[in-house]
Amino acid sequence: MVAEFRKDEQIYSQGDAAESVMYIQKGNVKFSVVSASGKVAVVAMLGPSDFFGEGCMAGQSVRTGTATAITSTTLLAIDKKELLRMLRTQDKLSNCFVGYMLSHNNRVVDNLIDHLFNSCEKRLARALLVLGRYGKVQHQPDDELPTVSQETLSEIIGTTRSRVNFFMNKFRKLGFIEYHNRKIKINKSLLTFVLDE
Repeated sequence: MVAEFRKDEQIYSQGDAAESVMYIQKGNVKFSVVSASGKVAVVAMLGPSDFFGEGCMAGQSVRTGTATAITSTTLLAIDKKELLRMLRTQDKLSNCFVGYMLSHNNRVVDNLIDHLFNSCEKRLARALLVLGRYGKVQHQPDDELPTVSQETLSEIIGTTRSRVNFFMNKFRKLGFIEYHNRKIKINKSLLTFVLDE
């Protein structure tokens, strides 16, 4: 079933029944979790050709986080039982889904390493590159990032909004990013900054 979501519209909430997997056809989604004490953390930013909600395939009966559209988003919602049937009968889909899950696992490990060993500044640079889908086939050098607030960026990298503001201004002055009509364009030099030890 195809579903459309407006910017800032919730797709599902933490604790909802987990009965389907989502495939992003167009747009961007943030996945966040809330701790028992009320602290919010954005744990993933997703874009076109990404799956999410796949925990139901591993036996999760409820959603472990909240998925929210951060731009106008079009999703394909696939019932868990239907997806299992399709994975058994359609090799191309099965290969695509397994490939996505393996790359997703690598991203989770990279994010953990990033949070353990990198400064806030490098985590922000890496988050901007991930948001811009840098290195993905569909990435174009002049692509602009989806509109994301500094508050959301601070939740992604685990710091304050004021620190994000400071680093964004620094990145702009160093030529790593540019602003065009309130949208951010990343330059190749940002990748060099992230890779530089």
